Amino acid sequence: MVLLHVKYGDESQFLLETTVSVSIEDLTQEVTKIYNGRLKVQRVCAEIESLAEHGIFLPPNMQGLTDEQIEELKLKDEWAERCIPSGGSVFKKDEIGRRNGHAPNEKMNQVLKTTVEEAKALISKKQAQANVCVTMNMVKDALDQLRGAVMIVYPMGLPPYDPIRMEFEDKEDLSGTQAALEVIQEPEAQLWWAAKELKRAKQLSDYVGKNEKTKIIVKIQKKGQGAPAREPVISSEEHKQMILFYHKRQEELKKLEENDDDSFLDSEWADSHALKRHFQGVKDIKWRPR
Repeated sequence: MVLLHVKYGDESQFLLETTVSVSIEDLTQEVTKIYNGRLKVQRVCAEIESLAEHGIFLPPNMQGLTDEQIEELKLKDEWAERCIPSGGSVFKKDEIGRRNGHAPNEKMNQVLKTTVEEAKALISKKQAQANVCVTMNMVKDALDQLRGAVMIVYPMGLPPYDPIRMEFEDKEDLSGTQAALEVIQEPEAQLWWAAKELKRAKQLSDYVGKNEKTKIIVKIQKKGQGAPAREPVISSEEHKQMILFYHKRQEELKKLEENDDDSFLDSEWADSHALKRHFQGVKDIKWRPR
């Protein structure tokens, strides 16, 4: 199997196993789905962490308003009485004004947070460091775990406008957000290797040959952005180690120079022939006339 190390820019994303016979069209679709799927898991995790701390999302017309403004406008959160967490709620005011402040109790809070950590670990960038490949099934498993945890804590479900529910139903609206800039739509996706664009009409073997034991670094990006930067000859970690090595070497040479004082060789105790002359009685002989 060919091992692909997928990157976005200079950032490592995940490892993926494939074959040299795969078409670039199919490969681009698979890489894009996993890339966008990981972003989706990260977005859901961030919202569930907020859900655990401050409860469900407020209706759009109530978000950002103070209690006095809500009372003055006579606005009411109709979903607050329906979406009550299991075991009751604990009030924790959301200073940002996005959520209603009726958070799950400590036990349910831990259910959500523990599941979030497990889901993050499943699609983490650290998987690449551990040589673990990420698949679309793993992304789906992470989303299923998150969905299950939310159903345990909120058996009556979440409001239809809550971003967590919208993510689960694939109805999320990311327009105008930073998250929208990170997502790469499949028709706009391009794969690059060794400063070459992998053309969708070709197969992977047209670029890397027939060797199934190949490992390459593939970069994903949007069309029209040009060729991505080449990979450095050495990694940042190797560069750091080299600098440390040369710095240590320079310090050692500096110490040797400081200790390279050979004036002691003129001292009597440093004369290797002094003992011999002592027994021969030829010590302190002066050859010049006095």
